[in-house]
This record gives sequence, C-alpha cells and structure tokens, in this order.
Amino acid sequence: MILAEIITIGDEILIGQIVDTNSVYISKELNKIGIQVYQITSVQDDHSHILQSLNDAGKRVDLVIVTGGLGPTKDDITKQTFCDFLGDVLVENKEVLSHIKILYKMYTKYPLLPDSLHQALVPSSATILQNDFGTAPGMWMEKNETVFISLPGIPYEMKHIMKKEVLPRLRKRFDSPFIYHKTLLTYGMGESEIARRILDWEENLPKSIKLAYLPSFGRVRLRLSSVDKDEKTVKKAVDFQMNILEDILGDIVIGYEEDKNIEQQIASLLIQKKKTLSLSESCTGGAIAKQITAYAGASAFFIGSIIPYATRIKTSILNVDNAIITKHTVISKEVAEAMALQSQKLFSTDYAVSTTGNAGPSQGETKEKIGSVFIAIASPGGVTSEKYFFGKPRERVIAKATNKAFEMLLKEILKN
Repeated sequence: MILAEIITIGDEILIGQIVDTNSVYISKELNKIGIQVYQITSVQDDHSHILQSLNDAGKRVDLVIVTGGLGPTKDDITKQTFCDFLGDVLVENKEVLSHIKILYKMYTKYPLLPDSLHQALVPSSATILQNDFGTAPGMWMEKNETVFISLPGIPYEMKHIMKKEVLPRLRKRFDSPFIYHKTLLTYGMGESEIARRILDWEENLPKSIKLAYLPSFGRVRLRLSSVDKDEKTVKKAVDFQMNILEDILGDIVIGYEEDKNIEQQIASLLIQKKKTLSLSESCTGGAIAKQITAYAGASAFFIGSIIPYATRIKTSILNVDNAIITKHTVISKEVAEAMALQSQKLFSTDYAVSTTGNAGPSQGETKEKIGSVFIAIASPGGVTSEKYFFGKPRERVIAKATNKAFEMLLKEILKN
C-alpha cells in the first residue's frame, strides 16, 4: 500500500479563518488511484514548524503533498523551507518567469513588481508543475525515495494542477493496489435503526470488505470499501454485497453517491420531464436554494425563490391569505401548503417547495416548540405537507429540514 501525507500551511487554517477544503479534495483523488492518506497535518507559517513536518512526514510515507505558502509575500516561506530541507538553493526558472509576465499582461493593469517576480524562483532540483491559472507553480521534488509535491493553496489552482500534472505522474510512479468504494444513500431513517436492520448481513460481511456508517442530518450514507491488486475482483466482491444491502434497505434507498446525490437526481428528473421548480423558504432561509443552484445546470429547471421570513411578506408578496395565518398561526400545515401553492402560482412552476417552522433559539410568538417544521410540496397533482420535529440547535433544524425537503420533493416528482 502506498501511503501519503497531506500538509496544509497557513495560520488562517489554524485560527479557523478558512476551512481546509484542499485536503478533502486531494484525499479523494489520491484514493481513486489507490494511494491511501495516512495523515493530514496543518502547520503555521513558520520555518521550523514546516521543516519539522517535512522531516517527520518523510519518515512515515511514500508521498507528501504540501499546499499553501507559495505566494509572493514575506510570510510565504514554503520554497525556501524546501531548499533547507533538500539542501538546495532557489534559482530563477525562465518558463515560470515568462508565464508570470504573460498573466500580468493579460489580466492586470498593475506593473510587475519584484515580489511577483519572486514567484519564478524555485528549488534547483524541482520539476515544475505548470499552473495555468496563477503565478505560483507547483513543484515535484524527491528525497530518500519519498516524493514531495508542493501546490498553491488557492483551491481552483491546486485542483487544476492535480488533474493535469500530479495525478498522471503519480500513476506512472507508483504501482498501487486498486481501492474501491461504493456508497449507498439512504433517507428518513437513523443510524441505529439501520444498524439493527442489517445486523445479520453485517456480521457475515467478508473481512476484506469494510462497512462505514456516515450519518448526517436526516440521511445516512453506507460505504463499502475493499482493496485488491485486481480491479475486477474487488469490484465484483463489493458490488455483490452492495446489491444485498440495497435489497434489505430498499424502502429508504435513493441511489449511490458515486452516481448522483439527491439534488442531482432531482435536477436530472426535472430536466428530463421538462418541469420547473420554485421555492418559498421561511425557516430554512435559502438553504434549499443554495444547494440547488450549486448544480451547474440549475437554470434549466429552477425558476426562482422567495424568503418570506416576516409574516407581512407572506401576505403582501406571496399572497398567503391572512385569515389562514390568523386561524392556524404562521407555523402550521395550512400556511405551509398555502405558501407552496402561492409560490407555484407566483413563479408559474410545476413544483414548489415551502418551509415554515421554529428553528430557535427562542420560542417566539408561535405555539409550536423549537424544532418544529412544516414542509409542503405543490405539484401538478396537488399539494402535500408533513410536520417534523428536528430538536435543537438551530443549525440542526435548518439542515434536517433542508434534507427532508429534498426527500419529499424527489418522492413527489417520481409520483407524477
């Protein structure tokens, strides 16, 4: 097994100013080519800290990928630290220098400053990994048979270099086994109940196949993993067990993560059926719309959304009858259904989703306790709604309501 370690450099990660998404991406991509991530380390912009991390990682693994610290400012010290680690010196790379000049000429009106030219300095032993989208090049270096790769911390630059340069080189360099994952997506049942239902199957699972429960708000992913030198053998074994698992949990299964998540399934169905969608989100505050518009083809089916947070917006813009609110209160089945129908009418869509509830932290004027949410779906066949209690805290309520709304919407689309 080829082992890798990821080192992310930056004080901004350690103080919580940004989230380290780079390690998530790199881990997934390495896993696809049979390289197992042994450890992920975050270090501050400090020479001794980085140097120690490189020394330690080099003793543990076959591959070290470092992100961050490649900028033109004084706090970006990764390249010099690599020189100290390798016993190397910085030299000017003519190709990188030419690339920097081209980028400045194409995309900026500012003069090329000495700090920017500093980007063209790289360890003399490094192989340059071309960064088409930025001035900081990626670098491939080696010491004591361990490969060290340095990549910029900007996510879209890092991803581009990984796809274009790093992954093809790693496939050639390492003869790694095939790692196969398959993940079943389930909705509407908790982890404990699922474990009870599949107990007999799980106890008889071959030792070469590992099961992982990956729960989140309102959904549980079940991942089967196995490793083998032969791709066909490992796929056959995992797929066989996954088919059995899917039969056991058929009523709560919505598909496989490797294919499409629930938002993508909804998008595909709406596009296929040439149907449209609108939203009226009160307690979820746009969380559903955010996940829908993350889908690149959303404009083909998603018409628009309204966030009628205040009661007067529900009546004045969404045109919910005030008499319904007065009689049933703003957090009720009747209001949720009215919101969905009015959204459907306002945006002239085939489907509409509405949410109204009490996400907390205070009780407010409603009679419904914190965590209560009503979700309604208006479809060509009418309107349906459900009441849920998601508990606390506020973030949990919003996340679970969002997931449940997708689950309900998918079921309605499949019906019609």
